[in-house]
Amino acid sequence: MTWALRIVVAVALLGSALTHYLLWQDGFKDIDIIGPLFLVNVVAGVVIAIAMVRWSHWLVELLAIGFGAVTLGGYLISLTVGLFGVREQFQTQAEVWAMVTEVVCIVLGAVLLIRRPNLVGTVRGDLQKVLKRGAGRSQ
Repeated sequence: MTWALRIVVAVALLGSALTHYLLWQDGFKDIDIIGPLFLVNVVAGVVIAIAMVRWSHWLVELLAIGFGAVTLGGYLISLTVGLFGVREQFQTQAEVWAMVTEVVCIVLGAVLLIRRPNLVGTVRGDLQKVLKRGAGRSQ
């Protein structure tokens, strides 16, 4: 079941990345700030999708949640008050598809994270390892 969820999240990440790439090609590339951000979204979606199927780590699940939340949050801001001068109107299939894929990233990424056994202990152990490495370098 876990692998099936990971595949679905990876497909959702790729779906969002593809949608943003197609929108970038359709004219968003000519918009300052938003155009480059769409390309960042494309690259991030592909990288996180690959990591989702290659590395079973809580950090990848957290990245998928963050990717979906930041992308969806940016879109919702552009729908309401505008984002860097761009104001969207929610009228295309691409917008619907992107919202669906981003919600899948958030919800199923959270399901994967929550289902992880001993999540708190694992995160704590990982953070302690990082801190020990950092402390060793500063001496």
